[in-house]
Amino acid sequence: MSNLVKFVYHQIKMTITEAQKKIDQWINTIGVRYFDPLTNTAVLMEEVGEVARIMSRKYGEQSFKESDKSIDLGDEMADVLFVLMCLANQCGVNLEQSLTKNLVKKTKRDRNRHRNNPKLS
Repeated sequence: MSNLVKFVYHQIKMTITEAQKKIDQWINTIGVRYFDPLTNTAVLMEEVGEVARIMSRKYGEQSFKESDKSIDLGDEMADVLFVLMCLANQCGVNLEQSLTKNLVKKTKRDRNRHRNNPKLS
């Protein structure tokens, strides 16, 4: 592992809020500026499509093309997370707060719903 990879790896352990800040810092230094929100939405859909392609080949009925065999699912998921965090930054959304609020909502709504679903037994 190179020194740069080691440095970056050790810098990555962070909260969602810290990740949003780090991505903002990266965009404004290395990335120059954010793409506009509509462009980033399209990029997000592209990245989700790449994850879907891998999933359909790895866990579904499609087979890998020779050019797809070296694709890293985790890397593609990280691309989705990166662009999602860019959009959150642009739209003023704190994903850490939003995720916490969303988990509370789901817990209240689904406390017994899934346990009582015979399809999941």
